[in-house]
Amino acid sequence: MLKALIWDVDGTLAETERDGHRLAFNQAFAECGLPWHWGVAEYGGLLRVAGGFERLLAYMDERTDLAAGSDARRRLAGEIHRSKNRHYANLVAQGALVARPGVMRLLGECREQGIAQAVATTTSRSNVEALFPHLFGASWQSLFAAVVCAEDAPRKKPDPQVYRLALERLGCTPATVIAIEDSPAGLAAARAAGVACLVTPSSYFAAANFSAAVGVCRDLDAGPVDVAALQASLARTWDP
Repeated sequence: MLKALIWDVDGTLAETERDGHRLAFNQAFAECGLPWHWGVAEYGGLLRVAGGFERLLAYMDERTDLAAGSDARRRLAGEIHRSKNRHYANLVAQGALVARPGVMRLLGECREQGIAQAVATTTSRSNVEALFPHLFGASWQSLFAAVVCAEDAPRKKPDPQVYRLALERLGCTPATVIAIEDSPAGLAAARAAGVACLVTPSSYFAAANFSAAVGVCRDLDAGPVDVAALQASLARTWDP
């Protein structure tokens, strides 16, 4: 029986990577006096590295126009990332990001039927706290029984740390939970924690392999995905 639904954030709740973080990084580069720019396609390739700070470090490690020395690079990366988070919060405040189709409906249905909900993300808490009031309103914290962020689970997806901690905070076993993800790394993290996972691919992962998912749909309104469908998916996973 389904007791809880665990949500990923970036790409799952909203198209935050393409339309939020990417733009904010470009604004941060300009603010820091750097001639770098991440286009839509280029950023898609960079998503092979999970975590914005880690992604930035990986990009910097490949560049030849930076002084050698990991300490100096990490300091510069920290400056850029702090600037990026400020710009991301500004973009959210300006209404640049909206919930993907079906998110608000399914979240409401789960609440009405007593299905607990949690967040398992490896983005920073500051990014969650910037985005969620604009998606869900000022009382967004009342919607989620647990919110696990990068500060809580520093090992990035596909490592299952964030899901294991979410399960612990929910007090649930994997057999009573479904995750919703948008990427191969997110799916792998959920499955490594024993959690069944439904995938709604974001724009960057439309052609990815999600064969380990309990289901794949364009968005949550395609079907549509409701509590009954989630219950059925969970039953198939644990009682095939």
